[in-house]
Amino acid sequence: MRLAGHYERLGTERAFEVLARARALEAQGKNIIHLEIGEPDFDTPPHVVEAGVRALREGHTHYCPAPGLPELREAAAEHLSKTRGVAVDPARVLVAPGAKWFLFFGVLAVAGEGDEVIYPNPGYPIYESAINWSGAKAVPLPITEETDFAFTASDLAERLTPRTRMVILNSPANPTGGALDRELNAEIAEILADHDCWILSDEIYSELLYEGAHDSITAHGLLDRTILLDGFSKTYAMTGWRLGYAAVPPALIEPLSRFLINSVACTAPAVQLAGVAALTGPHDAIDAMVAEFVRRREVLVEGLNRLPGVSCIMPRGAFYAFPNVAATGIDERTLATRLLDEAGVAVLAGTDFGEHGAGHIRLSYANSLEHLHEALEHMSGLLEAVAV
Repeated sequence: MRLAGHYERLGTERAFEVLARARALEAQGKNIIHLEIGEPDFDTPPHVVEAGVRALREGHTHYCPAPGLPELREAAAEHLSKTRGVAVDPARVLVAPGAKWFLFFGVLAVAGEGDEVIYPNPGYPIYESAINWSGAKAVPLPITEETDFAFTASDLAERLTPRTRMVILNSPANPTGGALDRELNAEIAEILADHDCWILSDEIYSELLYEGAHDSITAHGLLDRTILLDGFSKTYAMTGWRLGYAAVPPALIEPLSRFLINSVACTAPAVQLAGVAALTGPHDAIDAMVAEFVRRREVLVEGLNRLPGVSCIMPRGAFYAFPNVAATGIDERTLATRLLDEAGVAVLAGTDFGEHGAGHIRLSYANSLEHLHEALEHMSGLLEAVAV
């Protein structure tokens, strides 16, 4: 029996593969420090959990409208309006079981054979996977250390062609922790204003920014052409709840709603009501989580910069460090494998996020300070032995 040919165009997320390998080593009795998976190591805030449990007990266990519950669409619209400085109509907001849904179907809704989609590289692997699945050409936009893990407006301009159907932006970014500031977004907006293409702005880490204020491309006059993506997994430690949302251009509401109906029918209503509680409730737990990430970021980056052959830029957001390991003399994929097998530290190779991630590895600091110190010690032992 054979599989359909288009299946092979789908990519994957190496983080889950490395996690499975790490779990297998743990099953053999080996101690592994997990710095590979992009998941907050905090519990969902209690008031959010209680809202979800209460919704289940009150009978919110049946189908609901495919675009989402009105309560959540209104709360999300209010949140986006307040945090992005734009007026978002609740009718534009769609809800899905996870923000990833909008990445995949957002691309499929606008791009196909003969089209091009520009995406950040290194970047979240599903960008390239979705583009390839659509049949469009994936055009990488290099994210570099020289630009503090961003890019220049001219980098983008030179990649735009009449075939460009979408430009994907991500800030703060996975895997680099880089961010697009207001000045750069203004330049990007000026360029894209004269080009006929859609924008997908992945802002899932918008509240995990440690330097400066978050700035969205939608604040520069491009809301009507932008899928503005956000969700609950990272900010509210709700990865397992599977809940995301997006403000979409009017022309895309019906196509994306149709994708929802054909794929998931609707998002669990009890989960959506938990999302309402997250958006409208107290922010104390989030503030505490961000403060802890700041402490961890400083410890990890300072420690990485003391390792032989390693240099690391201080990430501005998310919870990832993306150190340059080229001077170790070991390629990033071999190093990631050796760190797991020999040092018991699970990380990802930079090329798991695209060809422009060569010479780097990604570490998530969504782990305790104790484990981060331990990981640095183990990495030091391996790299010092290599240096000798």
